[in-house]
Amino acid sequence: MENDILNYTQNRELSWLKFNKRVLEEAQDPTVPLLERMKFVAIFTSNLDEFFMIRVGSLFDMVQTDSNTIDSRSGMTPGEQLEKIFEAVAPLYKERDKTYAEIKKQLSPYGVCGLDFKELEQSEKKYVKKYFKEQILPILSPQIVDANHPFPHLLNKEIYVTANLKYKDKTMQGIVPVPQFVSDILYLPGHDIRYIRMEKVIMEYMNLVFEQYEVTDKNYICVTRNADIAPDDEALEVNDDFRYLMKETLHKRRRMAVVRLEVAEKLSEEMERYFCGKFAIQPNQIFRTKMPMKLAYMFAISGNLPEAMKRSLVYPAFTPQNSAQVQDGSPMKQQIRKKDLLLYYPYESMNPFLRLIKEASTDPNVLTIKITIYRLAKKARLVEYLCAAAENGKEVTVLIELRARFDEQNNIDWSERLEEAGCRVIYGFDGYKVHSKVCLITYRNRNEIQYITQIGTGNYNEKTAAMYTDLSLMTANAEIGRDASEFFKNMSISNLDGMYNRLIVAPTSLKQRVLYLMDEEIRKGGSGRIVMKMNSLTDVDFIEKVSEASRAGVKIDLIVRGICCILPGVKDYTENVTVTSIVGRYLEHPRIFSFGTGADQKIYIGSADMMTRNTEKRVEVACPVLDEDIGRQINHYLKIMLTDNVKARVLKPDGNYEKKEQEEPRTDSQALFMQESLNAKWKAPENPQTFLDKIRHLFGK
Repeated sequence: MENDILNYTQNRELSWLKFNKRVLEEAQDPTVPLLERMKFVAIFTSNLDEFFMIRVGSLFDMVQTDSNTIDSRSGMTPGEQLEKIFEAVAPLYKERDKTYAEIKKQLSPYGVCGLDFKELEQSEKKYVKKYFKEQILPILSPQIVDANHPFPHLLNKEIYVTANLKYKDKTMQGIVPVPQFVSDILYLPGHDIRYIRMEKVIMEYMNLVFEQYEVTDKNYICVTRNADIAPDDEALEVNDDFRYLMKETLHKRRRMAVVRLEVAEKLSEEMERYFCGKFAIQPNQIFRTKMPMKLAYMFAISGNLPEAMKRSLVYPAFTPQNSAQVQDGSPMKQQIRKKDLLLYYPYESMNPFLRLIKEASTDPNVLTIKITIYRLAKKARLVEYLCAAAENGKEVTVLIELRARFDEQNNIDWSERLEEAGCRVIYGFDGYKVHSKVCLITYRNRNEIQYITQIGTGNYNEKTAAMYTDLSLMTANAEIGRDASEFFKNMSISNLDGMYNRLIVAPTSLKQRVLYLMDEEIRKGGSGRIVMKMNSLTDVDFIEKVSEASRAGVKIDLIVRGICCILPGVKDYTENVTVTSIVGRYLEHPRIFSFGTGADQKIYIGSADMMTRNTEKRVEVACPVLDEDIGRQINHYLKIMLTDNVKARVLKPDGNYEKKEQEEPRTDSQALFMQESLNAKWKAPENPQTFLDKIRHLFGK
């Protein structure tokens, strides 16, 4: 019985690769506009880069330190997982290259042309050569590799042009970094968007870079380095400033071991041995790619298109709408005191929450504003309002997580700005990232202390709030407010063991409460009902409880965007479980937990996925939905997502995903939510039954 779980689970890394394949499928979808398809190729590529830096890097560390560790969901050692990963990644490279080439070909009639040097017209070749000699050649930093010139350190995810060099009877390697401070592409003269990538320009003119040498075997390469650094592992004194520690961590990340080498041209056996020796890698860590190693410039190209062309190549413009539940001109605090409010990004705008903070910054009755921050945009009105509040004499406490992966430097910069304005900035706990999304406004009302609490499923990031789907609940509920106040007090004194009446908080109570509520549904047997939405699912305790609930007859629908280690529909284990993944225009991000039906239903929203790192090694917060209208609203969202038959894929017992059959009515959940937000208008709250009747009428129920 001990290994029963292996009958209905799969490896997390291989599951993630299947998620990224679903991203690539969006790039292959002919109904998606061409430049949006190219963006999905870019997202797939960026995802894969991060996967190698973090997950593959972590497995390499495990091979070095504890190679016999067995993955509880697949029974594999770290070394066996790496073999399976490299085996699964190789065909994805080929599929991505083919997808990129097809999209590139279809963009050409629109005048968007990424060119090889041999495809340039004669006048363009002259232009490129002149540009190279005048603007690029003077700033290059070429190097030879021989006895007197050691092989240089190659920076993570930077491109280097290489070649074999021969001078008299000596042969050596030449390496030229593509300068980081020049554009990734060179636009060619003319009305169309014709361009050539900078590494191709440099590769073409390597003979001008190394004039005295015979140049052969030109190539360009890119290394991916292990970036899985935990600051807690760094040997620094306890009293060292944590912000300084993070700066040191970022510096070290640039020099970590190579986990992948990408090459543009096929390597000879000799060159393969050479690079394997220099980077201490195996041949299966070398991947040839026929498409650009960086694709970020595609986002800039779409911004430079003429408006008429853009309409054909990108999604129709959509602006997050003002929530139909929010009245313009009425102070947010008053509206929330009357009734809880739920915002659904990006269909609805983040502005009501920002308005709440801005109004609080000047409200004479507001005493304190406290907030946890994980990721912020490069430009953040939220920070402006928090700084203004501090400058206006409010006590502002910001718990900012400096270890938010790849946003560390941005968060360091913001923490310094907040401190300068007089905010109290704290950094959380050793060994536990603070991933919660909580904001608490405390104010005095006729000598009584009252609260407005906001709990979200996503970051306070004004840029991603227009790109990720997320929920943001604002409530004046006194119990939730007192819990939030207790939460911030505990965060300030490094107490992870706080007790709360309404909020459930990881690492102490969130998983325990979820498992308890699942037990309640198990006791109902066939009338039990569980619906959960999250980004990833890996936690073994949760997986085993899902199987137990399924065996008891509970109907379980899981909406999991990314990694899902449980396999549904496995006889005797998960026959009552379905798993749906939605990949579309927006990144699905809410975490919703629903238990039961009707009057007994309990709904929570929060920041945590059912992953062991979230439930046991992070500070996460989930909040009950107590307003009946908002409960119906969330049920509506879940129902539409479960009926999606356009962008939804269903996980099968063998671990593969299949699209649903395109039956009528066709339901694209994201498109429907966009349309609903466009159609919605503010009106005075209705009684709940009228609202429910309208929903039933809308969907023919």
